[in-house]
Amino acid sequence: MNKKQLNRIKVVLVENNKSNKWLAQKLGKNDATISRWCTNNAQPSLETLTEIAAALNVNITELIKS
Repeated sequence: MNKKQLNRIKVVLVENNKSNKWLAQKLGKNDATISRWCTNNAQPSLETLTEIAAALNVNITELIKS
């Protein structure tokens, strides 16, 4: 069974030349947590998505797979 790609966090990080580690430090989260979000093994809360969008200076809709 294929895993659904629900977010675009990894893509947006790459587009902004940022790393998982950078995002983890910016949000005060564990590197493993960021990795799970980037691989779509887990999803951040809406509040956290808002924080990610602010850290990356993008609209939250850019982080969500349509």
